[in-house]
Order: sequence, then C-alpha cells, then structure tokens
Amino acid sequence: MSVNPADISGQGAGAAPVGPGSPEDSPAPVGFIGLGNMGAPIARRLLSWPGGLVVCDVRPEATEPFIAEGATSGATPAEVARTARLVSVTVLDDAQVRDVVDGPDGILRTAGPGTVVAVHSTISDSTAVELARACGTHGVHLVDAPVSGGAPGAEKGELAVMVGGTREVYEACKPVFALWAALPVHAGEVGAGTRMKLARNLLHFISFTAAAEASRLAEAAGLDIAKLGRVVRHTDAITGGAGAVMLRDTTAPIAPDDFWHGVFTHVRGLGEKDLSLALDLGQRLEVDLPLGTIALRDLGSGFGVGPGEIARRAAGAPGDDGGITDDDEGAR
Repeated sequence: MSVNPADISGQGAGAAPVGPGSPEDSPAPVGFIGLGNMGAPIARRLLSWPGGLVVCDVRPEATEPFIAEGATSGATPAEVARTARLVSVTVLDDAQVRDVVDGPDGILRTAGPGTVVAVHSTISDSTAVELARACGTHGVHLVDAPVSGGAPGAEKGELAVMVGGTREVYEACKPVFALWAALPVHAGEVGAGTRMKLARNLLHFISFTAAAEASRLAEAAGLDIAKLGRVVRHTDAITGGAGAVMLRDTTAPIAPDDFWHGVFTHVRGLGEKDLSLALDLGQRLEVDLPLGTIALRDLGSGFGVGPGEIARRAAGAPGDDGGITDDDEGAR
C-alpha cells in the first residue's frame, strides 16, 4: 500500500507554522521528556532557548535542577505539549515512546497543529513511521532523530543527530538541535534517521567485537592490552578510524579508471598484508580470529575493488597483481 507523505508528516493538515520558530523572533517554548543519562545533558543546553524550556520525567526529582535554572515542568507529556512547539523525547524503548506520544496522557492529547515531536530514542523505524502517521492526523509532525556520541558527546554538546522527516520540518528543528548537536544530518524521510543510526551502531558494536578479538591475540602474544588500547585510541583520533574509508556515495564496484580505484586498491593491499600477518600470528599462538578471517576475505570487495592477491591466495584461488608489495607503512 502506498503512503502519502502528507499523512505521515502532517503537511496535509493545514498551514500552521511548523515548530517553535526562530530564536531571533519571539520563539515558542520547547519541551524535553526523559531526563536520564542522555536526556539531562541535552536538556541542560536547551535552558538557553529564548522561548523557554518545559521538562518532564517520571521521576519528579529529575526536573528540580531545571526548574531551579528557570525551566517549567509538566507532570505528563500532554502538559508539556500544551505550550511547547517542539517536544524532544528521550526514553527507553518503543513501548515508552508510544506511550509518551500517543498514550492516555501523551503528547497528541494536547499538541496543536504544527507542533514537532522529535524522538531521540533508538527505536524501530517502523514504529517511527507508524507514530508519524498517527501524529499526522492531528496536524503534528514527528521526526525520528536518534543521536550518536554517547554521554560524553551529550555533555560537550557535540552529538550527531540523524533526522528522518521532511526538509521543512528538519529546518524548523535545526535552530534547537544546534544548541546541543555539533552535527545535524537530514537522513531522509521519516524512518531514515533510525535506519542511519542502526547502520552506524552496526559498525560500532562489530568494531567492539573486533577489539575483543584483537585483545585476545595481543594477550596471547604476551602484550599489555591496556597499552594496545591507548595506541588504538591515539591513532584512531588521528586517522578517523573506520569512518576514514567511508568516502564514497555507493557500495557498487569501482571502475578501473575511477579515481577511487587506485586509492582503495592501495589500502586493500596494505590491509590484506597486515591481516594475513595477524592471522598467521594467531595460528601460531592458537588464537581463533574469525573476524580477521572474514576481513581478509571481504576487505577488497567491501572497498569495491575485489579481493587482492593475498586474499585470493588465502581462499585457494589464483592470485592477481593487485597486491601491494612495497613497504609503504607511512600510508597508514
């Protein structure tokens, strides 16, 4: 069944102004629901919003520091939405988000047309689309806007926020998000913000698993794995870590005459050499390295240039001339 974007975004419900308005032009209040480890530091930065801040949490004591700084509080999400024109939601899971948005005391009980609900919790993308459709029947806009950067990023105001919604609603949210996010990104339609967050966290937690695998190898080799961790943090801060190779706008194979073909062929050669050496060390130390094996097999294909000579040889296939044979260690 096709879905009308207006039914999801609320665009078809009239010409009510979207969001809280400009900070330079008598803006309306913003609201924040959920003042936990992530929500509280984000909300603290909204105390500077010139239209005012309305906060809500199931623990009344969590709102007290904000009230002391000039915010007002609402006992329920519905009370927050009586005045706030952008309501941020940072609660635990899909069930809590549903209750906050569309429950008996939820935002939709009082929110006026043009109000924006920004869900910062990581939920299912289908939940975001479903709730956006429910909001649209009230003339309310919902964006799924999960964040990345953890509690340290929230404390520093350096989070990334990935926003799913129409461009108009995204632009209406940006002045508020800019108070606490260093990198706002318009991911696409409703649901796209969550899909981007899930892809980002797929990399995040696979890399944690890889870190454990590398630590097992280092420990078996008699190394201090805490020192290894210091090296990883130091060098990733310089090189950008995995994000440093996320440079293309497609995962399709790269044509031989494309600029990126030479770049990634070179990196593939370096990577395959080092992976094969690590796997050889693991074999000698009797440490199983399944992620390393997969990485050797798939590195070149992931880059779009196909496996190199070392990976082909490891797989028992004839080699090619794509491997790197020089000792250009300075490239890493």
